[in-house]
Amino acid sequence: MYMMAKHLHLTAVALSIIFFILRFIWSQFNPTVLSKKWLKILPHVIDTVLLGSAIWLCVILSQYPFATAWLTFKVVGVVLYIVFGLFALKKAKTAMGRWSFFVAALGVLMATAMVAVTKQPLF
Repeated sequence: MYMMAKHLHLTAVALSIIFFILRFIWSQFNPTVLSKKWLKILPHVIDTVLLGSAIWLCVILSQYPFATAWLTFKVVGVVLYIVFGLFALKKAKTAMGRWSFFVAALGVLMATAMVAVTKQPLF
């Protein structure tokens, strides 16, 4: 059961990252692609699977955010990634702002991935 939940979670993580990067690139170089309906729906489906599999793993492992330091760090990292991603894709007004938030989102994502692998919070 654990391996199935872990593989589902890691697959959803990979798809979420790939779609974030693709959506950012499309927003910079071919924004009309982003108006397609499937591109508006699919990231939400992937992120729902990602969240569901994360909760499933927490239950299987009996480790929960705010009780386990590294999971707390992951939750904070994911929230920051979402906020930075939102600004990178939609809210930032300038190209420099969008690229800055994109790089920040990827940086937070890398830190969160490192914590996920090592199971040691950075702070």
